[in-house]
Amino acid sequence: MKTQTTIQRSESLGLAALLALAGGLLDAYTYLCRGGVFANAQTGNMVLLAIRAAEGDWRSAGHYLIPVAAFAAGILVTEALKERTPATRLLHWRQAVLAVEMVVLAAASCISLGAGDGAVNVLVSFVCAMQVEGFRKVRGHAFASTMCTGNLRSGTEAFWHGVRKQNPAARETARCYFAVIGCFIAGAALGGLLLPRMGRWTALAAVLLQLGAFLWMCL
Repeated sequence: MKTQTTIQRSESLGLAALLALAGGLLDAYTYLCRGGVFANAQTGNMVLLAIRAAEGDWRSAGHYLIPVAAFAAGILVTEALKERTPATRLLHWRQAVLAVEMVVLAAASCISLGAGDGAVNVLVSFVCAMQVEGFRKVRGHAFASTMCTGNLRSGTEAFWHGVRKQNPAARETARCYFAVIGCFIAGAALGGLLLPRMGRWTALAAVLLQLGAFLWMCL
């Protein structure tokens, strides 16, 4: 396993924690405030897309296709930023990704509740795609900051090897994954606490967390 001195800032646990907090908050935000949907991952949308298409309900199928397309667009934009952002000491391409995310979320928070919820969910899908594509490792291990299934699988596997085979590196890996999962859960809880007070503006809390991640990479 890599030592702390060889870990890039973009792969540090501190940065992953900030992004996971933002990811959990956004999932709570879209579910509680924007129509009861989870916009961070697209598995559910793909399942519903297939069901509606099988039923011949093409209009509804198209409705579910939109966030999937937005997620794909987020991946493409991230890859474009990776290729085209000039390498300087002041700005890393991942910081450019965070800057776009913050602008999009700030704009989404300005959209009124109700009729605009669909548009907001599409924007959140776009943002989450950028985040999960731009930040793919924590301490050298693959992870996701906007969903937990893969982290839970990897963390549990590492826990097994750590305990069963008395592998200290595997135990440390498990602790890293479970810390990220804990931050995601804490972010969702934070979203639930802020929503009654901030309403649609709760998305700005995620912007602040992403700003923290942006500044973390400057240190």
